Amino acid sequence: MFQPDIADEPGHQRLARLAMLMAHHVPAAGDVTTAFPGLSLHRRHAPTDPMRCIYGLGLGVVAQGSKHVMQHGAVLQYRAGQGMLTSIDQPVVSHVAEASVHRPFLGMMLTLDVSLITRIAADMRLPEPARAAKPQAIVIADLDGDLLSALQRLLGLLDEPAVLAHLGPLIQQEIIIRLLVGPHGAALRHPVANGSPMQQIAKVVAWLKQSLSEPLRIDELAERVHMSPSTFRQHFRTMTGVSPLQFHKQLRLQEARQLMLNQHLDAGQAAGKVGYESASQFSREYARAFGEPPQRDIRRMREQA
Repeated sequence: MFQPDIADEPGHQRLARLAMLMAHHVPAAGDVTTAFPGLSLHRRHAPTDPMRCIYGLGLGVVAQGSKHVMQHGAVLQYRAGQGMLTSIDQPVVSHVAEASVHRPFLGMMLTLDVSLITRIAADMRLPEPARAAKPQAIVIADLDGDLLSALQRLLGLLDEPAVLAHLGPLIQQEIIIRLLVGPHGAALRHPVANGSPMQQIAKVVAWLKQSLSEPLRIDELAERVHMSPSTFRQHFRTMTGVSPLQFHKQLRLQEARQLMLNQHLDAGQAAGKVGYESASQFSREYARAFGEPPQRDIRRMREQA
């Protein structure tokens, strides 16, 4: 079993040990979906091209190297020792900015469950964020030693499959607690604040992700969250940075991209799966979103991985 000693040590040493664990579990450039639900590890040996994607509710961590994330036209720098919390799904353009063969980019992503966050926040009796406070969809902040230690222990359990299913959820709860009381806390409390606009828009986003092939009807979506269509559109754009129509289109294209990349579907099959009736329309919108036609884009992604 590969498990660095977790002692009372300076934060930079904990970060180095976290990077060592990531390198152990991702020995080659690429992405690894781990045995713990929602936890993925990532390694790159060179800077990557900017890529459109949608970040969901979760915590991203860079242990080595750095990334740039463009959100609503602003470029966010995200470096080793920092955590990026996304509190509601966000269309972004991101790329690895700092990586080499000798010092690769090493990162992880832990998807968070809104129902678990809601329960923990209620149990802790944390104050709800002020209604007048503008919610932050993405917050990047330094990780303290205790949070680094919890992340390190979670990764260490990947070598202990017999206990991962039992101890992993407990460590995940600790991570959420530490996020709630740390610099990410205010952003994390917004999507679970009862009746808040972010909570309502998050419900719509969750439905859209489960119903990609369904036609988009703004009036019905607004009715789901008891808003007028105009108020719904306003809140949706405030939270996600794009209109509901643009968001729905990006969701469809992202899902089609993953189907082609991971399940080896051709463009026509992927387009049909996500609700496109016209293969030519799909190809045009795909090229506008990702810069290249589907087949060429997927080939490039496989070569870059």
